[in-house]
Amino acid sequence: MKRVYKWVGITLATAFVGLQFVGPAKTNATADETRTIEARTNMPPEVAAILRRSCEDCHSSHTNWPWYSNIAPVSWFVINHVNDGRRVMNLSDWAAYDQRKERMYLGRIADAVESGGMPLDSYTLLHHGARLSPADVASLSAWTNQESQRLAVAQSGGRAAGQIE
Repeated sequence: MKRVYKWVGITLATAFVGLQFVGPAKTNATADETRTIEARTNMPPEVAAILRRSCEDCHSSHTNWPWYSNIAPVSWFVINHVNDGRRVMNLSDWAAYDQRKERMYLGRIADAVESGGMPLDSYTLLHHGARLSPADVASLSAWTNQESQRLAVAQSGGRAAGQIE
């Protein structure tokens, strides 16, 4: 019986080592700073700090890859999670969105933080600093609302939404 355990252990160890050479690549594309959300919106410094701390690891090209992102199979989960986050909304390429999409994404940001859906619990479990305080949520919500209003005015040719000429 000891022999069976020994071979099972050797097989599992070999498989674990082999897995380290297989999997998706970690990427951080070079970001053009003129295309970022910070450059293309009227963002106060406190909101920029919140986004950097709580959102950019998954929703930008500025991901800080933690040590465990180098160990399969956990690395597969982390890398796919970041790739999905970037696909859903990329703060590093905000210029890719037209004003309609910008307003939609601003609304989604507000909804996600107000509902507690973002940042994900699986992320804040290991990144305690990414947790949003009630003040952070209020700042993000106020800013997204203000920025949406600014975009609505810009889309309407400078008239406030609902304004009659």
